[in-house]
Amino acid sequence: MAIAPAKLSDPVVGALVSAVNAHDKDAFLALLTADATMVDDGSDRDLQDWIDREIFDSGGHMDVQSESDGGRALIVNYRNDTWGEMRTAWRFTIAPGGGRISHFETGQA
Repeated sequence: MAIAPAKLSDPVVGALVSAVNAHDKDAFLALLTADATMVDDGSDRDLQDWIDREIFDSGGHMDVQSESDGGRALIVNYRNDTWGEMRTAWRFTIAPGGGRISHFETGQA
């Protein structure tokens, strides 16, 4: 059974999951620092290009299956119109001050 975004331990990560599932790119971007970075399957990616292609232009959706590290590490059944559904791991780094994500990593779980 999926964990609702509002039930995740880290509220910033929960808000990001909610933004993905609502297809709300503005809300998603508001949760990132201006210099945020990301890694997909071990490779650095262009953040803007990746989120457009893998999330917002392809109907991305996250069903969180488990969390650890205070809600900053997730196992997710992720699906989009390009790849279908896959089990993925996500890890988030929250910037000092706690309000925004400075880095995230994702890949096959």
